[in-house]
Amino acid sequence: MNATSIIIPTFNEKALLMDCIYSIRLHTQVPYEIIVVDNGSTDGTLEFLVQEGVPFVSFPDNRGFPVACNTGMKLAKGSTILLLNNDVLLTPNWLVNLLDCLLHRPDVGIVGPMTNYASGRQKIEEPYTTLEEMTLRYNEQKKGTYTEVQRLIGFCFLFKREVMDTIGLLDERFSPGHFEDDDYCYRARLAGYKLMMAEDTFIFHHGSASFGKKSQQQFKAIVKRSKDLFMEKWGVDPQQFI
Repeated sequence: MNATSIIIPTFNEKALLMDCIYSIRLHTQVPYEIIVVDNGSTDGTLEFLVQEGVPFVSFPDNRGFPVACNTGMKLAKGSTILLLNNDVLLTPNWLVNLLDCLLHRPDVGIVGPMTNYASGRQKIEEPYTTLEEMTLRYNEQKKGTYTEVQRLIGFCFLFKREVMDTIGLLDERFSPGHFEDDDYCYRARLAGYKLMMAEDTFIFHHGSASFGKKSQQQFKAIVKRSKDLFMEKWGVDPQQFI
């Protein structure tokens, strides 16, 4: 299918998911499918998805981000695949611009947008003002501006199906999350693919919707464990790629 499969893992946060899906429907002018993978929500998320006719898979419990993404990736029919957090708002021409970046060279494997909330180079340097102003500044005025990077963040992560066919799914050892996107980027680069930051695409990111529910101590422990697993697997510090 010559379309983009948009995979959205979610755990509660029904209001954020509603806004995310509404913004996809409002601002996406190219063919796409949505696949929501629910990690045991209890806040009416499933009722909303049924009511809106959004395809979904539901787990009885929270299996983490990598497992949810992999479930969606296995079901995806699109020629391109997008992993998307439930706590983002999409903007005019967002997917057109990302696809233009992804497809402008055969060796580009993964692309990601700019945002107001992220670690690393995808975070905008100037203060966030309004969605309209950021859209004008990035999606319109920077059209065709791309930068090769060594790492992209999984909150909005677009890649060609051939990348998945070549390097496989996310590594579930990183569950419940963190560094599975670093790992995927590293594997893609080892396979010869380029990673591109699409500076002509801005997406609003609330940030840490699910992990924000955990205490600071729990959060730090999850991040440290995942970082240690990455270093154990590859023998390199992922911080060098930021």
